[in-house]
Amino acid sequence: MAQEAEPVVRIRELKKDRVNFVLENVDMALANSVRRVCMADLPTVAIDLVEIDTNTSYLSDEFIAHRLGMIPLLSTNCDDSIRYTRDCTCSSYCAYCSVVLTLQIKCETQFAKIDVTSNHLEPSATYGVDEGDAGEELGKRVEGFGLPVGKDDPLTQPILICRIGNGQEIKARCIAKKGLAKEHAKWSPCSAVGFEYDPYNKLRHTSYWYEQDEKSEWPLSENAKEEEPSRDDEPFDFTAKPNKFYMQVETVGSLTPQEVVMRGLSELQTKLASLIVGLKSGPELDGLQNDNHSLQPNGSQPNGAPAAATWGNQTSWGNASPRAGGGWSPSAVAATTNAWGGSPAGSAARRTNAWGSPPVGNSWGPTPAGSTTGSTWGSPSNSNNPPAATGWGSPSNNAAATGWGSPSTQAGGWNV
Repeated sequence: MAQEAEPVVRIRELKKDRVNFVLENVDMALANSVRRVCMADLPTVAIDLVEIDTNTSYLSDEFIAHRLGMIPLLSTNCDDSIRYTRDCTCSSYCAYCSVVLTLQIKCETQFAKIDVTSNHLEPSATYGVDEGDAGEELGKRVEGFGLPVGKDDPLTQPILICRIGNGQEIKARCIAKKGLAKEHAKWSPCSAVGFEYDPYNKLRHTSYWYEQDEKSEWPLSENAKEEEPSRDDEPFDFTAKPNKFYMQVETVGSLTPQEVVMRGLSELQTKLASLIVGLKSGPELDGLQNDNHSLQPNGSQPNGAPAAATWGNQTSWGNASPRAGGGWSPSAVAATTNAWGGSPAGSAARRTNAWGSPPVGNSWGPTPAGSTTGSTWGSPSNSNNPPAATGWGSPSNNAAATGWGSPSTQAGGWNV
């Protein structure tokens, strides 16, 4: 058997906000896992809470808060530079689990309008009423951590929030927190992640719709230069699988393309390692400790008495064992215990019980001491004695115990 080739990653293009590479010798599941991890499993920083003091613009508070939340913030080394709010000991937010930005602008020019953009967001050193436990997060932050991407960069166009006119004002306080895109899309470091395979459609995974000519109406992509074209007389291999993928990752600027891909592969490796560890360690078995309420290894009770019939033990619902009583049906041997926690075998009464009733008794209520028979819920007595007790609501011509609503006035069921 030929040895499988190792996975190969070949970078074709690398820019400030995107990377294009080829992933070879892997299956489609791994390629799609890389895509999903890069999009949704990398933590970043985004505005999560907006406290608006003044808003006289045309837009509502919720509209502005939503637009503020979608502004990408610089999140380099986010894993070590900031905590999750759920992991911090502060009551609301502090310097270790958040970044505070302020937005304050007012238009005072007549017959003019001002574009409110991400460049108007300024960092603030004021946080909540208390701080969490001291850590090393602040020392690991890069310059500009938590600020809008491209802030004060003349080569980067700022993100428009809204437009205000003369006399209008916006004053707000924004608290940015760490999160994942699985919780909200604003935490995604990527704007798009996609891949292509089999540009010549040799595997026939795509059905083209065309009017006259398929090749002219469906032009090939640039990735077709990486593979040999298909021949018209080439036989179809129905067992073939794709193993070469052309991937492109486009970021929003919060993380660099290199960091997105490298951290994505590391996160995927961590997830697979956790799965492997979970599969290797067997499940813990609860309730098997050797205490007074558990069975011994030989199936006996702690005091050495034979084990009573329980779910999945000697008997079950409606089953009868030759040497033990059944759960809901009469036992073949009346001298043993059965049902839901009856008395241990060998008790003085030596008769069956139901639903954990005491050794002497039948149905749902006690039986007078000295009675010679008893029965389970709805089952007839095993005794040949004519004045025997019967099951659920059965009439009796004797003073013995009976079930629900029996005419006896001595003992039985609920009439005691």
